[in-house]
Amino acid sequence: MKKATQLELKKTPHAYFNGGTIVIKNLAQSIEVPAQFRWIQGKWRCRGVDYRLVHPWLKEQGIANNIPHWEKLSLHLQENWELHAYQVEALNAWQVADFWGSVVLPTGAGKTVLALRAMMQTQVSTLIVVPTIDLLHQWYARLVNAFGIRIGTWYGLEKNALPITVTTYPSAWAHAETLGSLFKLLIFDEIHHLPAPSWHEIALMCAAPYRLGLTATYPNEDNFRPAARKPSISANDQLQLFHGSNVSDPVALLNEIVGPVIYRKHIDELTGEQLAEYRTQRIFVDLYDDEKRTYDTAYAKYIGYVRDNRLRETHGSRWWQELTRRSAYQAEARIAKVAELKWKETIYQAQGKLDVLDQLLNEHQQQMMLIFTAHNRFAYRIARLHLIPVITHQTKAAERKAILDNFRAGNYRVIVTTKVLNEGIDIPEAKIAVILGGSASDREYVQRLGRVLRKVGNAEAILYEVIVRNTADERIAERRQPRS
Repeated sequence: MKKATQLELKKTPHAYFNGGTIVIKNLAQSIEVPAQFRWIQGKWRCRGVDYRLVHPWLKEQGIANNIPHWEKLSLHLQENWELHAYQVEALNAWQVADFWGSVVLPTGAGKTVLALRAMMQTQVSTLIVVPTIDLLHQWYARLVNAFGIRIGTWYGLEKNALPITVTTYPSAWAHAETLGSLFKLLIFDEIHHLPAPSWHEIALMCAAPYRLGLTATYPNEDNFRPAARKPSISANDQLQLFHGSNVSDPVALLNEIVGPVIYRKHIDELTGEQLAEYRTQRIFVDLYDDEKRTYDTAYAKYIGYVRDNRLRETHGSRWWQELTRRSAYQAEARIAKVAELKWKETIYQAQGKLDVLDQLLNEHQQQMMLIFTAHNRFAYRIARLHLIPVITHQTKAAERKAILDNFRAGNYRVIVTTKVLNEGIDIPEAKIAVILGGSASDREYVQRLGRVLRKVGNAEAILYEVIVRNTADERIAERRQPRS
């Protein structure tokens, strides 16, 4: 009799987590199941992200649930700080939304504090996903100080999953099948990275029913193409299971896998109290004669090809991608592409911008300053001219830490950089930002402005944009102005 009972138990329907999917074993194909499920490899399966939707049905049907491997925690804050009214509002909105959705707050408005309070509110195993290793270490230190417990890290050669763990987007993607059932709450820092190729699969393959996205710059309608991964089930089966996700529309994708924006504040709504008062100033310069000749010649070759081949008319918003694609095999397109690089180099490294920078460095001799360039070559040129430290993607981790530590300590007054300090790194002392070049992205503009908006006393923050007059630099600057 005992053996018969054990045999019966083996045949009882039960659900478990496997390879980023929820699987029901011992349930006949003829049984009516929720729409999220597909019959694959002789079992009912759905995506990990669908767990919150199918969990009530599993419970109602009495199906044994072996999916969750997360824990109920007992967290206590070691730090004592008051929340701002808008942070309380954001947390309440997230709770009303069943702990599902994103919060958009300016840099310096306390997104990390908001996340810590969300963890206190839920008291469950939590995975924090961040874009860089620098941010991973910053989060790790903050979590240890906040809760006074051991914190796990999962990246590179260090893979230690604890009830609260910090990981990077690349590591979370590569190990989503391992991490997918260990955490009930996912926190995506800088969530605008999540819709990118591959990264969105982190959210698709995890079972966590609670999710919180944080960013200062929520995605717009830019297109992303899906990337392939090596799944535990066959590629055809996974395509059948995951086919419904709208990877071409990042907003729709985030609504599906993390939830919609449930709370938002703009920079101007918080300046004066939580953020520093700020002003932006545009400074226009002219090209030197030899620079103008170089620019005019290169731009004519570039725009001539675009017009002659009617790329804007035939390819709409993706005309530039089409030019880049053609440059791989068509001589005329390659000439146009080289010309594009030449005119951009000319305006991004214009001597007039260096002349203005000299003036700004003299004018703000007693203030901390960040200088942003479009390319590494110009950053290193400025560093040599003024004997100031430079941080680019080529800067080693130890050197980057030493530069930032000395900057915070006041030993360095100025840092020149490209894109690596755009987001995440806390530099409260800097109150002057100088943009000498960059992309047309409004996200980049908001991120760079955010670097100097953390409030320090009543100090005013200033963002200078140095722009080359009567060139494409003006149009690029106009396009990166944030939309209201």
